Amino acid sequence: MTGRRGVYERETGETRVGVEINIDGQGEFRSTTGLRMLDHLLEQLARHGRFGLTISAAGDLHVDQHHTVEDIAICLGRAFRQALGEKGGIARMGHALVPMDDALAMVAVDIGGRGYAVVEARFRRREIGDLESALVGHFLETFAGEARLNLHARLLEGNNDHHKAEALFKALAKALDMATQVDPRLGGKVPSTKEVID
Repeated sequence: MTGRRGVYERETGETRVGVEINIDGQGEFRSTTGLRMLDHLLEQLARHGRFGLTISAAGDLHVDQHHTVEDIAICLGRAFRQALGEKGGIARMGHALVPMDDALAMVAVDIGGRGYAVVEARFRRREIGDLESALVGHFLETFAGEARLNLHARLLEGNNDHHKAEALFKALAKALDMATQVDPRLGGKVPSTKEVID
C-alpha cells in the first residue's frame, strides 16, 4: 500500500492553516508555522515517523500562540485520519520508548476510532525556545482527538525542557510509524472485531 495521503485546510478569523501528510513518505518536511520550536518538533514527527509532511500556518503569534498551535494540531489530526481512510490492514497499535540525553519519553497509540489522550508532561520553564511549554501537551491532546486515536504520552525522566519535548515528539513519531504499518497477514482487513474503525 502506497500513497496514503491526506490534505486539510482550515481558515478562521484567527488563523489560516494547511496540512498535507503522506503516511508512506520518506521523512520529507516543509513547514512555515512562524514558531521555530514547533517547526523543530514537527520535523521530528516527519523524520522519525517517515511521513511526508507539509505545513503552512498564518496567525497573530504576537497576540496569542494558542490558536495557531491548536489549529495546526486540528488540521494534522484530520489529515492523518483522512490519509488512513478505512484503515484496512494497518497494525493499528504502536508504542515507543525514546531517550534524549537526560530525557526519556514513552508514547503508546491505538488508531481505533476513539479520540482520547492522557499526557503527563511537566516542563520547568514557561517557554521552550519561542514556544509556550503548556502548548506541547495541548497539541498532543488536540491531535489525538482529531485523529480519533488513543494516545498515552508520558515523560519518565528529564531536566532539560527542549530534550523532554523533543523526546515526546520522537516517541510519538515512532509509535505512529509502528501503528500505521501494513500487516500483510491481515489481507487488507480492518483490524477490529467490529470490522470497522470510524
